[in-house]
Amino acid sequence: MTLDEYIAARIDAEPAHLHALYRRTHLTRLYPRMCSGHVQGRLLAMLSAMIRPARVLELGTFTGYSALCLAEGIPTGGELHTVEIDDEAADELLALFSAAPGGDKITLHIGDALDVVPAIGGTWDLVFIDANKRNYCDYYELVLPRVNAGGYIIADNTLWDGKVLDTDARDPQTAGIRDFNDLVARDRRVQKVILPIRDGMTIIRKS
Repeated sequence: MTLDEYIAARIDAEPAHLHALYRRTHLTRLYPRMCSGHVQGRLLAMLSAMIRPARVLELGTFTGYSALCLAEGIPTGGELHTVEIDDEAADELLALFSAAPGGDKITLHIGDALDVVPAIGGTWDLVFIDANKRNYCDYYELVLPRVNAGGYIIADNTLWDGKVLDTDARDPQTAGIRDFNDLVARDRRVQKVILPIRDGMTIIRKS
């Protein structure tokens, strides 16, 4: 048994609809590792339940797993807006959200997050960033002014499979994550902590 399997066996069970979605993602999609999965999904659901956000923004929908997890903690009347750049995923995602528990809280937007988010408008209690790693700094500067005081940004993949420490890794995605981590580390407007769960997750609280 691996440590990851030990953890998964001793936390809340993965809901059946999410287990089916995770399996379907691995059977049908390229790069299925992008799907949050059981342990990270339960963490996202718990964080959302702790924060109880009225408005949530997600950048990067992929197959919808993380959006459904975040939706679990949104109170009645709250809403989650998720932005996905792949227009070919739209029909499948809309069908998923129409049928899955909590999907009625989710609004899907198709397009580049840097264009879509300003058009949505309003402020946010919780933002989950899991889109193009090259643009993490741009996403951060875009959403932070729109996060309410005491609100949260959660950024995924911030350890990037350990490449953040690999001096030979100079690809644009690794550089984007490094720049983001350095930007957040210097930012006195926020409190921050990096959790070494899965591929790294940074939790940021706006003061």
